Formats: sequence, structure tokens, C-alpha cells
Amino acid sequence: MKDEVIIKVENVTKLYGINKSEAIKLMKEGADKDTVYKKTGVTVALWDVSFEVKKGEVFVIIGLSGSGKSTIIRCLNKLNRPTSGKIYFQNNDIDQLSKKELLDLRRNKISMVFQNFGLMSHRTVMENVAYGLEVKKVSKEEREKKAKEMISLVGLEGWEHQPISSLSGGMKQRVGLARALANDPEVLLMDEPFSALDPLVKRDMQFELLSIQRKLQKTVVFITHDINEAFKLGDTVAIMRDGRIIQIDTPQDMALNPADEYVAKFIDGADKSKVLSAKHVMITPRCMVREKDAPIHVIEELSRNDVSTAYVVDDSMKLLGVISIDNAIRARKENIPISDFIDRDIYTIRRDTLIVDMLQLTAKSKYPIAVVDEKNRLKGIVSKSAVLSSL
Repeated sequence: MKDEVIIKVENVTKLYGINKSEAIKLMKEGADKDTVYKKTGVTVALWDVSFEVKKGEVFVIIGLSGSGKSTIIRCLNKLNRPTSGKIYFQNNDIDQLSKKELLDLRRNKISMVFQNFGLMSHRTVMENVAYGLEVKKVSKEEREKKAKEMISLVGLEGWEHQPISSLSGGMKQRVGLARALANDPEVLLMDEPFSALDPLVKRDMQFELLSIQRKLQKTVVFITHDINEAFKLGDTVAIMRDGRIIQIDTPQDMALNPADEYVAKFIDGADKSKVLSAKHVMITPRCMVREKDAPIHVIEELSRNDVSTAYVVDDSMKLLGVISIDNAIRARKENIPISDFIDRDIYTIRRDTLIVDMLQLTAKSKYPIAVVDEKNRLKGIVSKSAVLSSL
């Protein structure tokens, strides 16, 4: 179901230390976590954290070291138990689960992929991937069949019987991902899984994760400190600082409307061209004419709007091309319909085309690029200056 909430976090706080009541009092009075630690010896790992994760989305939590991002992801499967607050999985309070129910949650519904891979060096790729199924006492034939499917899915076909020690870092992470997927969980928790990888391998793994997620429609909660990774992977992004959530938004809206100066500085280094799309920079064309308009009318419209080109549409607003003032004048002089002078060899894009994907087009195009819908109806234009200023 669209927009169905699978994980709900309500006012979660996590404190480490003895004098928690005094720490809570200071935090409610507005003290920061450093002050609280100096006065009470209590570490505020999380403070009043709330968010919802929708089924099938990639929810990315980003923050610097000590922001609380790894603490909160471990609360989602109760590896960490909150000091206060509630966490619901499919409307069930996980703190009220019995030991058996909690074990079932961790084995079958929520899988975790760690930064350090967490693989068993004495086992082969196949044996590592099938381990969770082995624990569940699935037959050898069935678990190896499932493991082989997942190994193929992450691009390691042919490596099933190789020892873990023979794999590169990126390949080990693929094994970790395959092992998590083998149990067919509803949610993947990923705690900075790609941070130890070199940039090229990291990029490949990001692409692999997105491909798998779109294919299997798994819900993913992903932890990172890399803003570009967050914006690339996330349907929704939450920025944390000192145990609090500062902003939750889509990458596009966060890039355009940071909640405060901290968020603005945090995302300042992000590659906006991979986040913003045509809909964020498009404008209404200043001059638009119809194919059946007389040349004199086209000339008047161009003059009135002080432009040298007009976008030509039919009666259904479908884009036909562009006509210049020079060609409109020629059409009038020769008493020929403007349809004979329309430049139909123009570039078009959709509203969701990323700026990075239109950079080459803007460099080659003689005109601002036309934005059209699936029926080729004109919706706006994107100028070269708009693309450059957005960067």
C-alpha cells in the first residue's frame, strides 16, 4: 500500500550513565549534550527522536560521528534499548515483544548489513550467504538454491565456492548484502556499509543497492556520513546532530530549503546537479505561438515579449519546435505559413530530468531546453543560465 508506514519512531531518547534524571532535567532546560556530560557524566546518545519510514522507501540517516545515527538504527531491532520513547514495527511496539517474537523479528523481518561485513572467514561465499537459513533449519538443498539466487543477484555468480579470504572489500560487501537478502526480510538496516570501500567500488555498490531495492521493493534504512551518498540513495533523508534530528525531507527539498545554518553548511558540499531536476529550475516560456498563427501575429508576439525566438505548439499544446524572428519575417515576406520555418530539431526533457543529465544538452542547444510531459505537451523551459546558477 502506498505511503504505508512500516517503522514508526516516537520520542526516542537514549542515555548512557547513572544520573539520568538530572541529565533529562538539564536537556529539558535547553542544555547541550556536552554540558550535560560535564555536569552529570551522562552521555546523551539520542534525544526526542521521531520519524516514520514508509514501506518500500530508502530512508537515509546522515550525521557526523557522535550524532546518534548508529545508535538509532540499532534501536530499530532492539540491539539498543531506548531509555524512553517507542518504536513500532508494523504497528507493534517492539519493546513489548517476547524473546521468541524478537528473535523472529531479527531473523525474518529485519536484517542488518554492517560496515565491517561480519562474515565468517572459515566459510565459503555460499556458506556465508546461506548461514541465516541454516540457523532457521532450512534444508541444505533449499538454502543453497536460495543462496545461489542471491549471489547471482549481487553479481557474484561463479564465486559460490570461493573462500571469503580471496574476496576484495567490495565483493565481501556484496556477500554481506546477499546474506541479508537471503532471509527475504521486509527491512534492511545498513550501518555505513560502503564507507570502507574505495570510491569506484563504493559507486558500484550504491548502484547495485538501488537496482536491487527497485527490483525487490525492500524497505532500507541506511546510515552514512556522506551527503552525496545520502542524496543519491535516499527517497527521504534525515540529518542528525548531537542526538537530535534537525531536518527530515526529500533530497531535493532539503537542498532547496535547508532547515537552518547547520543543515545548509552540511549539504553545501553536495553535488546539487545530482539532486535537483528540471522542475526546480524551469520557467514559463516568455513567448509561445501556435502553428496556425499568421506570421504577422508571431512577429508581434516576439516584439511584445522582447525575445528573438518563440516556442511553437499545436492546439493541444504539443510542442512542435521553435521559430526565430528572422524566419517569421521571411514567412511574412514570402506569404508562407510559419510551419515551413519551424526548427523542429530541438532538445526536450521531462520534469524529473536531473540537472547533471542536461548539462551536455544545454551546451549543445541553440535555445533553452523545452520541458515536456509524456504526451510532448510543453510545460516549461530551462535556460543555460538557470542550469549554471543552480550549481
